[in-house]
Amino acid sequence: MKKIVYALATALLLTGTLTSCDKKLDIKPVDNVAADQALLTSSDVEAALVGSYTGMQNAEAYGGYIQLMSDLLADDGEISFVGTFVPPNQINRKSILRDNGFVQSIWTNAYNVINRTNNVLANLDKLDTPAKVARVEGEARFIRGAMYFELVRLYARDWADGTPSSNPGVPLVLTPTKVVDASSQVARNSVAEVYAQVISDLTTAESKMTAVSSAGNFFAGTSAAAAMLSRVYLQQARFTEATAAANRVIAAVTSTGMPRYSLNSSYIDEFYSGADLLANSSEDIFAIQNSAQSGSNQLNNFYSPFQRGDVAIEDKHLNLYNSADDRLNLFTIGTGGQQSYSDKYDSQYGNIKLIRLAEMYLTRAEGNFRTGGVLGATPLADVNRIRNRVGLPSLANLTLSIILAERKLELAFEGFRLGDVKRNRESVHDASGTLLPWNSPRLVFPIPLREISVNPKLTQNSGY
Repeated sequence: MKKIVYALATALLLTGTLTSCDKKLDIKPVDNVAADQALLTSSDVEAALVGSYTGMQNAEAYGGYIQLMSDLLADDGEISFVGTFVPPNQINRKSILRDNGFVQSIWTNAYNVINRTNNVLANLDKLDTPAKVARVEGEARFIRGAMYFELVRLYARDWADGTPSSNPGVPLVLTPTKVVDASSQVARNSVAEVYAQVISDLTTAESKMTAVSSAGNFFAGTSAAAAMLSRVYLQQARFTEATAAANRVIAAVTSTGMPRYSLNSSYIDEFYSGADLLANSSEDIFAIQNSAQSGSNQLNNFYSPFQRGDVAIEDKHLNLYNSADDRLNLFTIGTGGQQSYSDKYDSQYGNIKLIRLAEMYLTRAEGNFRTGGVLGATPLADVNRIRNRVGLPSLANLTLSIILAERKLELAFEGFRLGDVKRNRESVHDASGTLLPWNSPRLVFPIPLREISVNPKLTQNSGY
């Protein structure tokens, strides 16, 4: 006690002494900024938008965790997590505990990013030109819409599972959170409400964003918003809208009338450069930017045999490829009991291809096939375009199962399996061999235990 009192007295003495010193010692802290001082100028708001992109690029978001953890949860014996981290192993086995650290970090980071975008949107009046207002609003809404789409797909029941208007989704927070208090404790909105907000954000984004000057650069453009909308509509089985959105991306042209995006001549070149860096390509509608100085490519960390090599590719997946399929060459295939790897993420600082043109062709093909339409091209022409690129012959006839199989191989390990398993009502097996239907509660993340503990308004998902 004497030590504490002495320390306090010393602090008071120093305070009294310092107040009489030169006013130059009254230096404001430089490691934090008051909320009312942070966003005062147009440059401040634009910098805050960059911060939103940075949050979306974090390991816990599109830097890798969202893609890998959803693929692990949806896996049906085609990949195995063989690393030492317990949380991904739980996810791969479909036996997730409520305190799973990866489940927590994805949730926390997503809401951090959402709050960053909310701060940007609340300060649009600080921007100094109408063009900036439109562009910044569009990009912030694109980021927020994407984050909410991932949250509702991971932490809530699928759109087709029951009644979206009554199924609990995730909390919608659409204004800046400046102080964490009782008002910050919000309940879960319905799945339908979250989807409506996602569509509103992405639709507004597409109308306000600019077309980027080159494919897949740091900032998202109108095509990125349209592409993300196509994903949302596909998940809802709104095939007409999904087809139209994908077609807008495919049909996008530059100011000179040339196609804005085009497939690489080689599938392998889209993902592998033979070096530590992997740049954007004409196929990239939006990519997560990485370099040796910034960014995070956790997919390289987990998949690559040159890094941790935590994800084994099983023969069940490799056997899906035709021997002439060039995509098969993007694997290191083990022999004599050795592990096989995907080489899709071997570039250590490679950009992560979040939205590719190939996805849009497959979405348009599926949407047209399901609706009997031919918007932009026939489904057969779109599928053959994807097949021909990897050295496979053109098909003469097409079925839905062929389209879905082509989608599975083309987009493997890019974070699509969970959404596709659910919307196509497929089943998967857990580690014990138990068959889990597409709407099993075990194919939904728990609401993180920490969030439930501090927010009594949050309800837990079934089975947890």
